[in-house]
Amino acid sequence: MNASSQFPHDSTTQLVLQTIDAYERSAKKCVARWNQRLHRRPRLLAEWLQCLPVDGRLLDLGCGGGKDAGDLSQRGYRVVGLDRTSALLLAGRRRYRSLPLVRADLRSLPFQAMSFDGLWAAASLMHLPKPDARRILTDLCRLVRPGGLFAATMTHGVRSRLVTDGWVPGRYFARWRKDELARAVRRAGWKILELKVVTNRERKGRWLNLLAQRQSGAGGNFDGLHVWHNGRTLPQDVDKGRPRRS
Repeated sequence: MNASSQFPHDSTTQLVLQTIDAYERSAKKCVARWNQRLHRRPRLLAEWLQCLPVDGRLLDLGCGGGKDAGDLSQRGYRVVGLDRTSALLLAGRRRYRSLPLVRADLRSLPFQAMSFDGLWAAASLMHLPKPDARRILTDLCRLVRPGGLFAATMTHGVRSRLVTDGWVPGRYFARWRKDELARAVRRAGWKILELKVVTNRERKGRWLNLLAQRQSGAGGNFDGLHVWHNGRTLPQDVDKGRPRRS
């Protein structure tokens, strides 16, 4: 996998590459484990949806095998799923054949500014070192229309590290304090609607659940993001360099 030649940021962050490789190696195990569970809509996701239009344009960041994105699509939302792990996306495309799933790096998003009404990032931004995550929070603010909503879950704590044990060893986890994440989110142009610590809810351990809204005037032009056609967002297959239609 020659990732650095396709994604220029990858060569500067070995922690991200190691995490991607861990998911590539463990994709079959991940999908099997997720499919064994009865899909329950996370409480945070339900709160986020209450504030969105019923046919809203949504982006699932770090969609994995597409469970959340597939559920949202079946309920009438216009959803695009994005992930960096080829094996997980392949499983998602087999299961949700009409769902647009995009292979792309969170640090180089292939979408036009204000393409979405809402962004969902469940346990994905936590795999990025904090300098990357802070910059991406600003980039994400540009992707939603003014008033658009962002919901995310992040690992809570103080010790960021590469985890070499567990069911998917080799992944990097950035752990955030509540006040630390709040500062980063506000500086990126978001208004925090809710930020709280939860324990053993959808996943084991302590997590930060964030619900935020783009403030008027935040963001601005996002040059280079131009996947837009006839008034609808089309996913950009970064591997092939051309849009994919669902």
